[in-house]
Amino acid sequence: MPSQAITFHEIRTPAAARVAAAQAWPEERVLELFNLPFNELMFRAQQVHREHFDPQEVELATLLSIKTGGCPEDCGYCPQAARYDTGVTAQKLLELETVLEAARAAKAHGATRFCMGAAWRGPKDRDLDHVEAMVRGVKELGLEACATLGMLEDGQAERLAAAGLDYYNHNLDTAPEFYNDIITTRNYENRLDTLDKVRNAGIKVCCGGIVGMGESRKQRAGLIAQVANLDPYPESVPINHLVQVEGTPLHGLDPLDPLEFVRTIAVARITMPKARVRLSAGRREMGEAVQAMCFQAGANSIFYGDKLLTTGNPDADADMALLNKLGMKIKHTQVDAKLAVNE
Repeated sequence: MPSQAITFHEIRTPAAARVAAAQAWPEERVLELFNLPFNELMFRAQQVHREHFDPQEVELATLLSIKTGGCPEDCGYCPQAARYDTGVTAQKLLELETVLEAARAAKAHGATRFCMGAAWRGPKDRDLDHVEAMVRGVKELGLEACATLGMLEDGQAERLAAAGLDYYNHNLDTAPEFYNDIITTRNYENRLDTLDKVRNAGIKVCCGGIVGMGESRKQRAGLIAQVANLDPYPESVPINHLVQVEGTPLHGLDPLDPLEFVRTIAVARITMPKARVRLSAGRREMGEAVQAMCFQAGANSIFYGDKLLTTGNPDADADMALLNKLGMKIKHTQVDAKLAVNE
């Protein structure tokens, strides 16, 4: 019988299947990290951090709400959901010059990445016309551009990539088994599908979650396992501490133990060694000592500025004072680095 050449064809599997198949970090193994004695966990995280980053360097990113309020989703933590009475009113998309003015101010204060967030379930194509102009303007200032606009439809990630978007943020929020306790207007697969679109368009991924929403330690391990098993894992991993807002379903929960938040940072660093692990929402409530431990655990990026979308953030002077106390230095943009060399 004559031999016949066999042709192999790549089969594209859904994002959810690829996450499940990867299992570089099974949930049980991640939970083992969470359960380590605190000093041992911190030591391991610091070792991993030093292998891949300057331990004294921190990246500053600024987040601007370009379209606030009126969101149709029911995320239990979010004051921008239209169905909750939180005092947040729906506003129109900001004008281009307003966004660029904020980006200039962010750069002047040391930020290297400018993130734009819109309270949409997902952007309409006509919305992207305006967002693309914002992305181009931010890039012209020499900043990295990031956007979080909700779920993306086919072709939208490619449009953002063509405009020069560096990062797209789309958090998994929590573990799959806890997700429906927090959100019911979309499912976990929706989030994974959007991340898949972002990757396929060549945009870097910014993806993390929120802790302190009433989840168990096992469920926190489940969140980190899900993010770490993305293939590849995100370049940027924001870890948010729930900011409880009156009027949202999660208001009134017992606060998470601060050391448990530090543990989450350390486990994220160990499981995603080359990612920028960012302290995001909730820093104002942590205090300096907890933030310092988070930097020791491997956090090397913060959101910088007095507001994160609609919730408060430490002011810039307080952040600079803390970083100076800790002897930390700020990551510069590639443009700034070239200028310094030329000077």
